[in-house]
Amino acid sequence: MSQPLSERILNMSTSATLAMAAKTRELRAEGKDIIGLSLGEPDFNTPHFIKGAAIQAINDDYNSYSPVDGYVELKEAVITKFKRDNDLTYTLPQVVVSTGAKQSLYNVAQVMLNKGDEVILPCPYWVSYSDIVKVAEGVPVEVQTSIENDFKMTASQLEAAITPKTKMLWFSSPCNPSGSIYSKEELEALAQVLKNHPNIYVVSDEIYEHINYTGKSHASMASVDGMFDRTITVNGVSKAFAMTGWRVGYIGAPDWIARACNKMQGQITSGTNCIAQRAVITALNADPSTVKYMIDEFKERRDLVLNLLEGIEGFQTNTPEGAFYVFPNISYFFGKTLRGKTINNANDFSLYLLEEALVATVTGDAFGNPNCIRISYAASQDQIKEAIKRIKEVLE
Repeated sequence: MSQPLSERILNMSTSATLAMAAKTRELRAEGKDIIGLSLGEPDFNTPHFIKGAAIQAINDDYNSYSPVDGYVELKEAVITKFKRDNDLTYTLPQVVVSTGAKQSLYNVAQVMLNKGDEVILPCPYWVSYSDIVKVAEGVPVEVQTSIENDFKMTASQLEAAITPKTKMLWFSSPCNPSGSIYSKEELEALAQVLKNHPNIYVVSDEIYEHINYTGKSHASMASVDGMFDRTITVNGVSKAFAMTGWRVGYIGAPDWIARACNKMQGQITSGTNCIAQRAVITALNADPSTVKYMIDEFKERRDLVLNLLEGIEGFQTNTPEGAFYVFPNISYFFGKTLRGKTINNANDFSLYLLEEALVATVTGDAFGNPNCIRISYAASQDQIKEAIKRIKEVLE
């Protein structure tokens, strides 16, 4: 019997982070002691005051379909958050709540891109950007950055990547996977280029906004002069509030884009889970300082990872300013044979660490940079110490 799947799904890549997570679960089921440093998921529990709001919502009998674009009270909380944290003034019609920031990104691609439209992606980029663009029949245009520049795209690189077909620029800050943060000045330099190309729109993915070690306020592209009406700001609660499984994300955007996303979502998933929405109202209305204990711990872990990796020959690292990843260049090992296995690329290296060190990482190839791997430090300090010890042993 034939299996006539669409070209769309056959051409789609499997998420590398989810694939590694599945492989990790498979090996653990076989009894192997795998340390997982692959998933972008905080290892903290959701704060009690947020869980309490969800329990209250259940007791208050929230169980009906929610509005497609989110409860008004939640949208008001989003608006308050944007103003408080980013100095951005949105109105109710400009906010759409979705089932995670990933759906927010998918919605934007579907409503903005036509076949052949180009989307500039500074590399490294989050694994799903490229395929979300491709599903919308857009064309990802990768712009390689360097570890020497903290994996950030320069204004001259942006200018060089623009063609008559360029429709959008997508990037995250703090960045997954590099942890890089664009300063206000760097965003202004990019915006200066975009001023000469008024038909290009920007997706600014700020899901890691609060996981910032610089001591400086987060800079949003939409706050840069002239960019508010050209920027779709994407955010959510998964990372800063340890709410990955609650699946709530949102956008602030020009109202015509938001209305289109609302229309798209109405035919796909409709409204986001009603209980999760009520909990997120409480999360967003809280002062960001309520989750500072997580940020402080992540910073300690970052410093620990960087210190331990310094003791391994062949790892070239910078100092990430946010998120909870390091993205070392490991091309030193390409062409070498380790324990009878030849390392040709980052895929081989990541698989070698999994099989020999029993440590799960993610190949940088999935993020548009084939010379690196991503190491998540969303794990305990003891696990991190053991993982790096194992890695060092299998590389010596």
